[in-house]
Order: sequence, then structure tokens, then C-alpha cells
Amino acid sequence: MDKIKTIEGDLLARDAHFIIVASRFNDFIVESLIKGAVSCLRRHGASDAHIEIVRVPGAYEMPLAVDKVAATRRADGIIALGAVIRGATPHFDFVAGECTRGVAAAGIRHGVPVGLGVLTVDTIEQAIERAGTKAGNKGEEAALAAIEMVSLLRRLA
Repeated sequence: MDKIKTIEGDLLARDAHFIIVASRFNDFIVESLIKGAVSCLRRHGASDAHIEIVRVPGAYEMPLAVDKVAATRRADGIIALGAVIRGATPHFDFVAGECTRGVAAAGIRHGVPVGLGVLTVDTIEQAIERAGTKAGNKGEEAALAAIEMVSLLRRLA
């Protein structure tokens, strides 16, 4: 194994531009995700001048915005943040499924890494846990993934 070449990204965001696409729906949760993502980007060297936030109404609208941002090639990495909380109807399944499928497709179509920090949870309590309490901050985790993938794709070029 010692002679096998391994290529991986690092966690240095100094020279990269990131755009966060964030949902306004369930804003009380999403704001914590945004704070986690921005804090992470700053800790890893991104300057505020290289961080933008694009707000969309909800998770269902996120794929179109991510696709448009990726198509402009202004972002080296995109971080998608939102919260879809299960209710009493099948609406959750449609919104969560379309959001994740569309966001992934946009990143692949344009070759721009997308860190997915869209919570898909059963309860508000689960969302709160994943937005910075017991289960960490999924916004921060999505930012880390985006940083690493930007670095990796640069090394693969």
C-alpha cells in the first residue's frame, strides 16, 4: 500500500470563493447552519470577500439557485443549507427528495463541488441538535466537505 499514489484534498480555503445557498424556510434553524458554515470557512482561511450568501424561499427552490450559481462559475464551491422537517403529509418526501437530487445534479452538471447541509429530519428537536448542539453543526460539515472537494478537484485537473 505504501507505493500506491493517493490524491486527496486539504482543508485550506484561502484562495477559493464560496457561495452559500440557504433557505429562508425554517430560518430559525438555517441561521445556525449559516453561522457554522461561515465560521468554518473563516477558520480555514477564506476571507469575507470570498464568501457570498444567496437566499431562496425554501429547500424546493434550492436546486435552481445552485444550478444558476454553478453555471456562472463565480464559485469554486457551493454550500447548500436548509431544513426540511417532516410533517403529517407526504410533502416532506417530495421536497427533501427533489432538493437533494437537484442540488447533486447541479454540482455534477457544472463540475462545481456542492457541500450538502440540508437537514432532513423528523422533528424540530432533531433539527436543533444538528444545527449546533448535540449532533454538531451540519452547516460546518457541509463547508468542510466543500473546502476539501475544491482542493481535490484542483489537484485532479
